[in-house]
Amino acid sequence: MTPLSTALQSPPAAPEILRRCRELVAPALAEAVGGLHPWVAEMAGYALGHCEMGGAPAVRGQGKGVRQALAVLGAEAAGGPAEAGVPGAVAVELVHTFSLLHDDIMDGDALRRGRPAVWKAYGTGPAVLAGDALFALAVETLTAPATPHAAAAVRHLSAALRDLVRGQADDLLFADRPWRGPESVRVGEYASMAECKTGALLGCALALGAQLAGAPRETVTALDRAGRHLGVAFQIADDLLGIWGDPAVTGKPVHGDLRQGKKTLPVLLALTASGGSALAELLGSPAALDDTAIRHAATLVERAGGRAAALREARRQLAAADGLMASASLAPRPAKELRALLSSLAHRTI
Repeated sequence: MTPLSTALQSPPAAPEILRRCRELVAPALAEAVGGLHPWVAEMAGYALGHCEMGGAPAVRGQGKGVRQALAVLGAEAAGGPAEAGVPGAVAVELVHTFSLLHDDIMDGDALRRGRPAVWKAYGTGPAVLAGDALFALAVETLTAPATPHAAAAVRHLSAALRDLVRGQADDLLFADRPWRGPESVRVGEYASMAECKTGALLGCALALGAQLAGAPRETVTALDRAGRHLGVAFQIADDLLGIWGDPAVTGKPVHGDLRQGKKTLPVLLALTASGGSALAELLGSPAALDDTAIRHAATLVERAGGRAAALREARRQLAAADGLMASASLAPRPAKELRALLSSLAHRTI
C-alpha cells in the first residue's frame, strides 16, 4: 500500500469513496433526523445541508461526509460488512453537526458553508435546542442495533464526547491568555486541545466502525489513535484556512481567526520564532485591529515561518496516522480506499 507521504505527491480521487459511503448512510441518517420534532428536524436538516429554511430542498450541496466515510471504511477494514458501520456513521455525523451548531454560537461565527449559521437563521435558543437534540439522537442511534457491540460503542462515543468538550473548553480559555510570557499558550497545549477538539471524533469514527464490526481491541485502538493524529492535521488545516483561506471556499471572512484573536498554530509558532516580538506587540494591542493591521499580522506570521512550520507539523501528524494504520491488521481493499481518502483530503486541505 502507498504511504500517505508518497500519495500526497499524486493524490487519488476521493469523491467516489465519499459518495458511496454517503449513499449507504443517507437513508439511516434521514430516518434518525425525521424522528425529531418537525421544527427541530428542519433545523437539523438545514445544519446537515439537506434543506433550506422552511424545509425546501437545499440549493447548495451537503458536506463531504468525511466522518461517515471513516466509520464505514473502519467497519470494512476490520473485515466486516459496510452496513455494520452505518450506526456509527450516523452517530458521529450527528455529534459533529451538534458540535458545529454550538461552536458557531460560542465563536460568534455568522456563516457556515457560505450560509447563515443555524443560530443566525433560527435564533440562538433554537440552535442550542437543535444541537442538544442531535447529541441525544446520536447516543440513541448506537443503542438501537441489537448487537453485542452496542454498549462498547456507546462508551467509546461518550469518551470521545468528553474529550471534545475538554478540547472546546481549552480553545475558549486560550482566548483570554496573553500572546507572550509565562501564561501564554504553549504549542504542546495547542496539540492537546486539537487532539481533543477535532481528533477525538475522527478517531471515534474510525474506531466505531471497526468496533461495530467486531474488530479486536488492538485494531480499534490503532484506528482511534490514527484518527486522532488525522484530527490534529485537520485542525491545523482549519487554522491555515482561517487566516489565508479563500472565503469563496471556506464560507467565512478572510483573516477571521486573526480578527477573533484565536490562538492558532501558525500564530503560536510564529511567536516563538525570531521576529515574534513585533507580532506579539501588534496582536496584544488594546485597540481593535483594523483591516490594514490584520493583513499586516498575517504577513508577520508568514514572514516568521508560522505558516510553513504549521504545514510541516500537519504532514508529520499525517505520517503518524499512516504508520498506525500500517501497523493494524486491516483488510486490503478498504484499507487502500481509506488511505486514498485520507491522502486526497490531506492534499486538498493542507
